Amino acid sequence: MDNSQNELKNENARLEHELEQANQEIAQLKASCEKAQSEIERLEGVISTLPKDVLPQDITIDSETGTRLLRFKMATVMYVDMRGYKSNNNEPRTQSAVDELDQILIHFADIAEAHNLQIIKTIGDAFMCVGGIPHKNITNPVDVVLSAMEMVRYTKSLREEIGEDNKFWELRIGIHTGSVIATTTGKKKFSYDIKGETVNIATRMAAAAEHDKINVSVYTYELVREYFVSDYNGVTPVKYHGDLEMYYIRRLRPALSVNKKIGEFPNEIFKLKYALRQFTDLQEVILDKLERELPKTLHYHNYKHTIDVVNQSELIGLGEGLDDSDILLLKTAALFHDSGLIKGFDNHELYSTEIAREILPQWHYSEEQIDKICEIIMATKLPPNPKNLLEKVICDADLDYLGRSDFIPVSNNLYEELRAQGKDIDINTWNKNQVKFLSSHQYFTNTAQKLREEAKELQIERLKKLIVDD
Repeated sequence: MDNSQNELKNENARLEHELEQANQEIAQLKASCEKAQSEIERLEGVISTLPKDVLPQDITIDSETGTRLLRFKMATVMYVDMRGYKSNNNEPRTQSAVDELDQILIHFADIAEAHNLQIIKTIGDAFMCVGGIPHKNITNPVDVVLSAMEMVRYTKSLREEIGEDNKFWELRIGIHTGSVIATTTGKKKFSYDIKGETVNIATRMAAAAEHDKINVSVYTYELVREYFVSDYNGVTPVKYHGDLEMYYIRRLRPALSVNKKIGEFPNEIFKLKYALRQFTDLQEVILDKLERELPKTLHYHNYKHTIDVVNQSELIGLGEGLDDSDILLLKTAALFHDSGLIKGFDNHELYSTEIAREILPQWHYSEEQIDKICEIIMATKLPPNPKNLLEKVICDADLDYLGRSDFIPVSNNLYEELRAQGKDIDINTWNKNQVKFLSSHQYFTNTAQKLREEAKELQIERLKKLIVDD
């Protein structure tokens, strides 16, 4: 009996010791968690000081200076070299001439900002700006060339006001597109400096330009040639590139300009062409937003579904003979049509229109375009009741998977999504409901009917084989 009591005491002592050790480990874990949380908050504070638009870019820290180095794979640099005429008796530049230069540089800065370009620096007679930072975009070569044309027009108009006998400024512009490394300074308002061979080549283009000419490298030329009329300007030797071809930008293409003979100002066709190109950037921004902010329980209505609907809207729209302006509206509506799920599942189509109205003005969509886009979005609300061809197209694109070979796995994703939302339904009942839905569903457009109707019937037969009779 005494042995049993001693064993019990020893066992209790052992358990108390293990409990004490466990409590100590728990205390250590809590301390570690608090330390980790403190570090997370510190890092979030650091990230919050960075411009949000450059966060997706490669960011490194200079080990010697601690400066943030931002790497941009595609930027377009414009270097403007202005050489001042001296007066007839060759006297040095007067204060009035300096004031005149300041006026020009201020106006150049306004032009650059209007085209979403980042001003880098103005040193003496030189002005430099860049497109594609800090807002990464695919349109920056076009934006820079449009700015350069506007700068040339401005200096020409000043020359006409002053008169040929008075001193003025020679303007030589060089443009090149490539990768750059940017450094930032400032906390609330960031300023940028850039370096790399793209900057050097832009200055070489300016040096090789004639008075009032916009000289672009072959790299920039290839990216803007569909918008502008250009003249070949020979070659110039560039380190690591050999002889680099150059082109003078003359004017907008006649079909893209308000005055086809002069080619100075973009017309509506140009703006549509530009918007279609810009859609690539908009799509990247919205898909990134969806991937980050949509609930993870959305196994079907996720960013992959949005990509699918955007692609199918374009495919069906082209099949129906829609023009570029309608294709742009369709693709934009498809891009936003499920974004409202960020706010809530019920009535998410209405939420989607709210998000579209908030974001699209920043991308130069007109009020009329936005109204049409929102109407197209609302057409995706079930049960579908499209009132025009655009609404019919997006309804067919939204349910395109019904007639595809991947219908069953996609359908299963929707089933898992509903279960995650608390819908109490077994897979057998789900498959029965899907058979009913497919049997009553009809595509609205001729294109979708030709592409998917026959395959949809095959999906019904496949589903029936999966159903277990009660």
